[in-house]
Amino acid sequence: MSRFARLCATATMAVLFVGGSAAAQLLPSVGLPPVALPVPPGNVPVAGPVLQDLIGQRDVQQQVIQPTLDTVAGVPQRVAEAGAPTLLELRRLRLQQLLRENRSTLEADERGQPVRRGILVAVDPDPISLQLAARAGFRILAQETNSELGLRSVQLAVPRGMSAREGLRLLRRAVPQLHADYDPIFEPAGGSLAPLGAALAATATIGGDRAVGMIDGGVASHPSLAGASIEQNGFAGNPQATGHGTAVASLLVGSQGPFRGAATGSQLYVADVYGGNRAAGSATAVTRALGWLASKHPQVINVSLVGPSNRLLQRAIQAVQGRGIEVVAAVGNDGPAAPAQYPASYPGVIAVTGVDRNGRALPEAGKPVHLDFAAPGADMAAALPGQGYARVRGTSFAAPLAAARLLLAGSPQRLGNEARPGKGRVGRGIVCGDCRIDPKAVRAK
Repeated sequence: MSRFARLCATATMAVLFVGGSAAAQLLPSVGLPPVALPVPPGNVPVAGPVLQDLIGQRDVQQQVIQPTLDTVAGVPQRVAEAGAPTLLELRRLRLQQLLRENRSTLEADERGQPVRRGILVAVDPDPISLQLAARAGFRILAQETNSELGLRSVQLAVPRGMSAREGLRLLRRAVPQLHADYDPIFEPAGGSLAPLGAALAATATIGGDRAVGMIDGGVASHPSLAGASIEQNGFAGNPQATGHGTAVASLLVGSQGPFRGAATGSQLYVADVYGGNRAAGSATAVTRALGWLASKHPQVINVSLVGPSNRLLQRAIQAVQGRGIEVVAAVGNDGPAAPAQYPASYPGVIAVTGVDRNGRALPEAGKPVHLDFAAPGADMAAALPGQGYARVRGTSFAAPLAAARLLLAGSPQRLGNEARPGKGRVGRGIVCGDCRIDPKAVRAK
C-alpha cells in the first residue's frame, strides 16, 4: 500500500473512531474525482470539497481515498478534529500529486508550492534591468501590459538547465533592483475543477446597477442560472464548465424554487482562469482576469481560490482596490497550521471563513493574516452542472455569500453592522447567516 493510501486509511479510521458510527454518516453519496478512477454506480459529480467515497473492498485498510486538487476532498470535521493525518500533511500530498501529474509544465518552489516550470515574472521592469537579466542568461518569453490595472509584466525563461528556484536566486543576485517572482498556481478553496463537457451558462443581456465578478472555473448551464445575467471570459483558453464555478455562481445569482443565491438579479462576470486545466490558474492568468473584471466595473469581485503571496498578484489586487472595487476571498481549507493563503491575506481584501449550521467555525478552515467575516460554508446546497443540487462544504462557498452581502450592503463597514456572533474564529462575525439553503429543501445529493 502506498504512503498516501496508508495516510488516507488512517484518516478514515479517525472518522470511524471519533464519530463512533458508520462512515456513511460522514461521507456524501456522490463524488467528482479530478483524475481517472473507478466510480461506483449511481455516483454523479459534486461541487463541494468532500472526503472521496470509499472505493473497493470492505476492509477499510485497503480502501483508497483519491486526492483532489482542492484539499484531498476537504477532509471532514471529525478528521480535522482528530488530526490524523493532519490537514497540513494532506495538503503536502495533494500538491505533490498535482506536480507529479504535470511535470512538463509545473515544478515546486522552495515551499513545495506548484509554480510554472522554468518561468519567472518581472513586474514593471525597466529596460536596463531587462538587459542585465538577458546578460545573465534569461530570455524574454512574453510581455503583457494591463492597461486597466496600469501594470506591465514580463515573463522570463530561466537559463537552460536551471530550475525556477535556481533561476530566481540567480536573477535576484544579478539584478537586485528587478521585482521578479515565480508564477504560482492557485487552487480552488474547495471543490473540483475537472472539466465536465457541460454547456456553459448562456450569456444573457447585461443590465442593472449591481454587478459582481468572480475568478474561478467556468460556469455550466443550470435552471437556477437560466434567468441570470452572466458574461464569461477565459484566461487560460476558452471557458470550460466546472462544478466549482457553477456552485459559486449559483450561490451568487441563482434562483429556482426554494433555491436562491444571495445577490439574485445582479450582473455576474465570470473569469475562468483554468480553461479545463487543473495546472493552469497561475498568478499571470489571475492578473489578466482581474484586468478584464476591472473593465466591467463590478462593485465586488469574489475569489474562491488560494495560493502563495506573489508580487504580480499583489500589485494587481492593489490596482483593483485603487479603482474602488472590493475583493472578497476564501481563506482555504487546509487547517490553521497551513501557511496563510492569498489573496485573502492581502491588506484590504475581505477574508472569509466558513461556519456550519450551528454557527461554528469549520475546523478545516485556514488561518489568514487577518480574518474579516464568516458565512455559511457547510450543511448547505449549491447547483450541480446541468441540473440538480449538491451538498457543499468549504470556505469556497462561504466567500460568495459574503461577497453578495457586501454587494448589497455597499461597504465593509455596513456589512460589519450586519455581522452576528459565532463560535470559534469568525472575524467580526457571521454575515448572510440566513442565506444557507437546506440541502433537503432542494433534494441535494
